[in-house]
Amino acid sequence: MKSWAKIDGALADYVDDNWLRESDVKRRLRAETAQLPQANMQISPHQGQQIGLLARAIGARRAVEVGTFTGYSALCIAEALPPDGKLWCCDVSETWTRVARRAWKEAGIESRIELTIGPALGTLDWLLAQGLTGQLDLAFIDANKDDYDAYYERCLKLVRPGGLVLIDNVLWRGWVSDNAHVDADTMAIRTLNAKLKSDERVDLVLFAVGDGMTCALKR
Repeated sequence: MKSWAKIDGALADYVDDNWLRESDVKRRLRAETAQLPQANMQISPHQGQQIGLLARAIGARRAVEVGTFTGYSALCIAEALPPDGKLWCCDVSETWTRVARRAWKEAGIESRIELTIGPALGTLDWLLAQGLTGQLDLAFIDANKDDYDAYYERCLKLVRPGGLVLIDNVLWRGWVSDNAHVDADTMAIRTLNAKLKSDERVDLVLFAVGDGMTCALKR
């Protein structure tokens, strides 16, 4: 028996009415992002709320995000950190993150965020070189899919035991279960999903939110 609920139509409205909490800053950021050609890269508000709750649940103080886009997920994470917390953000676009910076400032959490523009693997390697191995509490991966495994391995090194690595788009529009899809992105996600199933370094669960989000707790 399958246990995945289908939430759409009136039931989706009910979920929004009874569970969704979203600040004015976040609503405005989502509305602005929706006007961009790449708007489908934006996480859902439900996913952002879930990420923020997970960060609070583990008492996160330091986190890293791979793929920032216009900053919604970073806003959710940074809000969950204490005033002296730190979130390292990795992205390649000055244009998208210019929107992010404005929202972070409006929300009053920009001092908690350090944004680096450039290939994320370089930033993650730099964090490891700074002695942050096992020092972070949470990592969120939502960037180019062909490097997902490399991002995962570095983030797993960075987070402490009991820390979380969250990976977005692991259901990939349903294409991961359709053998007709053999493009590089789909294959990369399939490969990582299969690897995680037997990865004894983590405990694992799938959140059926957005496009599917893996939650790996480091042992």
